[in-house]
Amino acid sequence: MWLLPAAALLAPLGWAAFAPIELATRDELFEIPPGTYARRMAGDKVEILPDRIDLTLGLNDQLLLRNRDDVPQQFGPVLIMPGQSFRLPFEVASTYSFACSAHASGQMAVVVAPTPGAGWPRLQWRWQQLKKRWNEENR
Repeated sequence: MWLLPAAALLAPLGWAAFAPIELATRDELFEIPPGTYARRMAGDKVEILPDRIDLTLGLNDQLLLRNRDDVPQQFGPVLIMPGQSFRLPFEVASTYSFACSAHASGQMAVVVAPTPGAGWPRLQWRWQQLKKRWNEENR
């Protein structure tokens, strides 16, 4: 009698742990909205981008920054002009530090994790993505 409910629970977990991960795009988009610089110069504490961006090799391993502000923004060695986008692909799992004018601290970290293997790592990755999506929808 208990086998059927247990199988109904374990089947989706097994799928989530072993099925390949497919995403529509490898880009992780972050936008700098209009007025960011003006608000910062007016003394507002503007938190546009997170201090840390988490990416995963082979899945969402391209950072896409879009500058919608009316002034250029610096990201690492790149100056992103108003209305322009900058795509930075990552090929090695590591932690990267960048100078970033969109941050009050002037710094931002990009943490690139290895591709999650089948089993527990893939299940954890899916759970983290689910939590991230839920948090974004409920802000």
